[in-house]
Amino acid sequence: MTGKTPKTGVPKPSGTREERLKQALKANLARRKAQARAREDKPKGQEEQN
Repeated sequence: MTGKTPKTGVPKPSGTREERLKQALKANLARRKAQARAREDKPKGQEEQN
């Protein structure tokens, strides 16, 4: 044994994790809103073509 004490799962500061989650949530919401807008626009475009 080297004499080093093993880390006992001490949690790292979660500030960076929370920031990443917040950014991911914001990006996901924006993507879903864009998809919803695209779905709403699609039937309107099809009606104009017919």
